[in-house]
Amino acid sequence: MAQGTRKEIRQRIHKRIRSRVAGTSERPRLVVFRSLNHIYAQVVDDGPGHTLVAASSAEKDLKAKGGNVEGAKLIGKMVAERAKEKGINRVVFDRGGYLYHGRVKALADAARAAGLEF
Repeated sequence: MAQGTRKEIRQRIHKRIRSRVAGTSERPRLVVFRSLNHIYAQVVDDGPGHTLVAASSAEKDLKAKGGNVEGAKLIGKMVAERAKEKGINRVVFDRGGYLYHGRVKALADAARAAGLEF
């Protein structure tokens, strides 16, 4: 039997991932967070702790798609385009403790297809 709630388990997995994955100025970290209704992605430089680029399904023009797989593909494409505009081509992927499946995988595949390398 698992120890703790689903949220506690995900946070423990995310903490373990973060001990190994860090974003630098040359290769920032692409972070994914998903809630029941939305999906969020941001590119973070962990040195100074700044968010360089962000996109989410909660933005006004994207609310129609929501946090489903189609919305995740759109967010992946959008975060990749915004990162390319800032001159970011290579990132480290941080799945945030979620399984690499479904919405998280759709976001990652769309970001790769739009030109981000990871």
